[in-house]
Amino acid sequence: MAGPYSVVREAGDLVFVSGQLPIDPETGVMPQDIADQTRAALRNLEAAVASAGLTKANIVKTTVFMTNFTDFAAMNAVYAEFFGEPYPARSAMEVTALAAGAAIEIEAVASRV
Repeated sequence: MAGPYSVVREAGDLVFVSGQLPIDPETGVMPQDIADQTRAALRNLEAAVASAGLTKANIVKTTVFMTNFTDFAAMNAVYAEFFGEPYPARSAMEVTALAAGAAIEIEAVASRV
């Protein structure tokens, strides 16, 4: 465990997923390209949601943290491929830094209903 938090926490019909970094859980490697980092973070998000018995279709809200908002278009293109309509509600913001030197981190809320 990286810190005193839960990766997935349920409250009623809602499932809260902590921010997912773009680190491959098998190798510990993080891609350098923002598109590849976005894919990796979304795969980790999908795995976290699956651990609660849900799929990415259950995700109703995401928050995307990025260290360089000029990468938004590249991130958004990968994000649009990953999620189908109806897309989750989303907030996106630029931050000064993320853990492990990542360029992106994505958290989510999923619903059982």
